[in-house]
Amino acid sequence: MADVFSQIYIQTVFAVKNRQALIHPEWEDELQRYITGIVENRGHKMLAIGEMPDHQHLCVGLKPAAWPII
Repeated sequence: MADVFSQIYIQTVFAVKNRQALIHPEWEDELQRYITGIVENRGHKMLAIGEMPDHQHLCVGLKPAAWPII
């Protein structure tokens, strides 16, 4: 029987309410580590993460056996 291989990539953008510039540069590293920990503790892989003062981009590699995402 053949093996099955799946790749699922999700790009997500989280925006601050009313797109206010509330993400301060001194918080960026801690916020990135916190969100990466949440993703990886659920069995997924953080591929990229980046921030602007009013929003954040995530690129996550989902592990199909680790559903649900949240």
